[in-house]
Amino acid sequence: MKKNTNKGSAPLLDVRNLQTYFKTDEGIVKAVDGISFTLGEGETLGIVGESGSGKSVTNLSIMRLIQSPPGKIVGGQILFEGKDILTLSEKELRHVRGNEISMIFQDPMTSLNPFLRISTQMIETILLHQKMTKKEALKKSIDMLKLVGIPAAEERVHNYPHQFSGGMRQRVMIGMALSCEAKVLIADEPTTALDVTIQAQILELINELAKKLNTAVILITHDLGVVAGMCDTVCVMYAGKIVEKAKTEDLYASPSHPYTFGLIQSVPRLDKAQDGKLYSIEGQPPNVIDLPECCPFHPRCNKKMDICTYKYPPVKKVGENHEVACWLYADEKEKSST
Repeated sequence: MKKNTNKGSAPLLDVRNLQTYFKTDEGIVKAVDGISFTLGEGETLGIVGESGSGKSVTNLSIMRLIQSPPGKIVGGQILFEGKDILTLSEKELRHVRGNEISMIFQDPMTSLNPFLRISTQMIETILLHQKMTKKEALKKSIDMLKLVGIPAAEERVHNYPHQFSGGMRQRVMIGMALSCEAKVLIADEPTTALDVTIQAQILELINELAKKLNTAVILITHDLGVVAGMCDTVCVMYAGKIVEKAKTEDLYASPSHPYTFGLIQSVPRLDKAQDGKLYSIEGQPPNVIDLPECCPFHPRCNKKMDICTYKYPPVKKVGENHEVACWLYADEKEKSST
C-alpha cells in the first residue's frame, strides 16, 4: 500500500463542505451535500459507495465539469495548493485542469475521439499545457505510451482508438492524464468496462505510476477489494454525504457505520464457509430528490433509533483518524438536545 510521504504538511487538495445540486422538474437533487476531505501529496484516497451515492459528481465538481443547467455547485470550497478552484477564471482553470489535476473516466472509448489518431489527441493535450514543439510533444507522447506498457509505441501512437483493445485504450487514457505530470489523478471507476484480468493490470499500473511520479490519486470505486489494496484513506459515501472516513486499515478492522459494515460483509471471502449465505443490505438506495433532514440510511438499517428518522447525526471521532456520522456514537446530551 502506498503511504503519504508528507504526513503533517499542508494538504495538496482540501475539499470543504462541498455542495452540488441539480434542479429537476421533480425537485432538487442534492447529489453532493456538504462533504469534506483532504488529500496529501503522494496519497491515495478511495471514495466508495453504491451507484447514485455522489462519488462521480464529487470529482466532476473538483474539475468544475458540472453541466449547468441543471447542475450547480452551490456551496463550499475546493482548495488546491491553497487556491480555491471555484473562484478561478476560465483561463486559470484551464491551467489546472488536465495539467495539475487530471481525470481518467469510466469508459475510454467515449473519452477518446474515434475520428482522431492517438498521436493527435495526446499532442494536443501536451501542447496546451507544456512549452514544447510539436516534435517534442510527439516524443513525449511515445514515451508516455511506453511508460504505460503499450508495445511498439512508435507505431501505435499513430493508430486510431478502435485499433486498440479496451485495456489498451484505458492505458492510453492513463498516459494522456499523466503526460503533463499532474499532481492529482482522479480515476473514476477506471476498470468498469474491462474484464477481471485487465482490471488488475490497470489498477497495478495506476499504483506503480503514482509511486514513481509521486502523484496523489483519488480512486472512485464500488469495489472494496480494490480499496484495500491501493488506498491509504477511505471515504464511504451514501446519499450525497460521507458517512464514514478512516485510514484503510482502521476501516476494515473496525467499520463503525452500519452501511460500511454491510458493504464489507457483502464481499465474498475465501475464509468463510462455502455454504454460508452471502450478506446483503436490505432495501434500495434512497431517492435523493428533496431528501428530508434525517439519516438517509435508516430505512435499511437494523440498528436504527427513533432519532434517526427525523435528524441527521453529528460527525463523531471514533479513533485518531476515524470519523463516522451515526447516532450510535452520539452522547446522550446530543440526542436529548434535538
